[in-house]
Amino acid sequence: MLYLFGFERIGVAVSDIYFVDPNPSKGQEGAERGVRLELRLIEPGELQGSIYSARPITVERPVWRVDLLESVDGTPGSFDRTHHHPGIDGWEPGRRVFDKGLSADPLKWLGERLADLEGVLEQAGVKSDEVTPADVTGLRDRAPEIVETVSRLLVSVRAGESDPPDAESATNLRASWL
Repeated sequence: MLYLFGFERIGVAVSDIYFVDPNPSKGQEGAERGVRLELRLIEPGELQGSIYSARPITVERPVWRVDLLESVDGTPGSFDRTHHHPGIDGWEPGRRVFDKGLSADPLKWLGERLADLEGVLEQAGVKSDEVTPADVTGLRDRAPEIVETVSRLLVSVRAGESDPPDAESATNLRASWL
């Protein structure tokens, strides 16, 4: 499942994810599943026809990522693999950053971060002129709706509704929009 929230130049993409790292770090072995949220730059295109035509929309590069992950074999609700990537280089995420506040109360932490777009972008090294004041206001105002979407998606993930059919035999797999 993929959810998209778009403002002027910034968008929020939310998706379920099932992931098996072929070269895991120590303590990170085994499948992970959960919800991934990315702040992405978005670009509205020019109309391709009449004033009534659909407008192309391009979802561009990510600038920040949060992975609300748990080990598949772990305790549901543990958020034992939950982390964020405060920096992204092109399309590649920076290192995983584990934050005690994020793991302790991920939805509260996420809501606070979404309400502070300027702070998130500063930490990510994104220039402030890449977004507009309407992006800052829009994201802050819609943060509760986005967090609610993430919460609902987490429930479906924990119910196994998004695991790929061959998940039990997978050793190198990523199933997700993001």
